[in-house]
Amino acid sequence: MSRSSPSLLTLAFAAALAAAPAATLAQPVKIAGLVELSGPGASAGTNFNNGAKLAIREINAAGGLNGRPIEYNPSDTQTNPGVAKGLAQRAIDDKAYVVLGPVFSGSILVSMQETRRSGVPNIIGGEAAAITQQGNPFVFRTSFTQAAAMPKVVRYIKDYLKAKSVVVMFANSDFGKGGRDAIVKDLAAAGIKVLADISTDVPQVDFSGPVLRAKQANADVLFVYLHEEESARVLRELRKQGYDKPIVGETTLANEKVIELAGEAANGVVAHVGLTADAPNATVQAFAKKYEAEYKARPDHNAMKGYTGAWAIKAAQDKLGSKFDQKAFADTLHGAQFTAKAYPGLLFDVRYDDKGDLDRESFIVKVVNGRAQVIETLKPVWAAK
Repeated sequence: MSRSSPSLLTLAFAAALAAAPAATLAQPVKIAGLVELSGPGASAGTNFNNGAKLAIREINAAGGLNGRPIEYNPSDTQTNPGVAKGLAQRAIDDKAYVVLGPVFSGSILVSMQETRRSGVPNIIGGEAAAITQQGNPFVFRTSFTQAAAMPKVVRYIKDYLKAKSVVVMFANSDFGKGGRDAIVKDLAAAGIKVLADISTDVPQVDFSGPVLRAKQANADVLFVYLHEEESARVLRELRKQGYDKPIVGETTLANEKVIELAGEAANGVVAHVGLTADAPNATVQAFAKKYEAEYKARPDHNAMKGYTGAWAIKAAQDKLGSKFDQKAFADTLHGAQFTAKAYPGLLFDVRYDDKGDLDRESFIVKVVNGRAQVIETLKPVWAAK
């Protein structure tokens, strides 16, 4: 039987209660997972799901949510917004207390309409700025919004690379277009010119044309904002065509899967990342060790999103205690701040704002010999003031 089976996810909890003669198993709290287990987002969704499952086993082993075990039921969105919308409605009909996922922004923008309509808290893995710009009181991130991340990328481009011009290459998706819009705005504010604005398809296999356009533009820096598999393909094509300017990106470009698929072509890439298993702190390293032991692979940022997302549920419910009320849950998470000392599963000290966006430490990494190495740690906004 798969480890994702609800009966196994609650096994440790049930066993603990069985040890007490008078104890009876409390009613489970249903958490629905809407995750990309097939289609173009399969790598991201599978890792997110794996992280969530690991966290939920730990939470259940420690007593669950106020004495109630979590019953986690993941479903495959197939990286299809229409399927995600239907699964969100099914989760609502099944009385899910919280929905985890999706990861892809296009699916989130559709499925979160259903969770919002029904007042179900929705902890998501997407980065598109539009997700939290709609005033949805029930949606919460596990990653930085593009509006928060892109200024950090631009700061590196301007202050460290001393660039005056940039080529922007982005995916023609809600994720890609949101990132493109955010960085173009921040580049303009920094006085950096965009010499070429290159849109690519999802999925796209042949990147010879986009790379040729990037070379011909002859800008100081190439900024790449694509999904995982496309990121790896463009890095291989850049190496093939002998591209010799700095290549900079955001979290996805330095993803473990991208580095694996791109091979040597990933070396030298620099990216701002909100989550990395190479973060130089004890909570992250402990998580990475557990994840590798469980799944025989290093966790990427999506795995960390799923893991911290599940632990955010635990942290918020601890504030509520025995009150299992979805609106109260959402109200509690807005403006909440938690420490990694109290909740190691969150990995970092974290603060949520009134829109569901979060702030915490982040990092500038450089890929060296097939591994993303942290070259700078950036403090959260509240700690930097």
